[in-house]
Amino acid sequence: MTTTDLGRYQDVSTIQRVIHTARTIAIVGLSNNELRASNFVGYYLKRHGYRVIPVNPREATILGETSYPSLRDVPVPVDIVNVFRAPDALPGIAREAVAINASTLWCQFGVINAEGGQIAEDGGLAVVMDRCLKIEHARYLGRMHWLGFNTQRITSVRTGLQ
Repeated sequence: MTTTDLGRYQDVSTIQRVIHTARTIAIVGLSNNELRASNFVGYYLKRHGYRVIPVNPREATILGETSYPSLRDVPVPVDIVNVFRAPDALPGIAREAVAINASTLWCQFGVINAEGGQIAEDGGLAVVMDRCLKIEHARYLGRMHWLGFNTQRITSVRTGLQ
């Protein structure tokens, strides 16, 4: 996939619309390991009011939520399918996302697969590829901090560092 092709999956208005309208996010490949990026992203999204549904056949619960072996097993409607898997798994995940009538297929950094993107698009899903949902959420909702946490402050001056 060329950079130009990838650009169509990184449309700012699509990213903002998806972030502002979504309520339920199924994270495919969510890990129970707190040191994994997927766990940090899931924790962040849950903390910011999204319903996070783990999709990982190796775990029973993650972040206090029931984990499902596949998207087809998720018992509620899903707005975003957020993918933390190898790029070659994307076509199958895209097919499942279409089958469950998800609204968006969101592929994290490095999860780039033209076939998977096309399957999702052909199925009517919005597609975001090679972008982190947590970072984009923080960017567009003003919650960006160098550690990734919301400090509730609107200044660059840190207390005690004058």
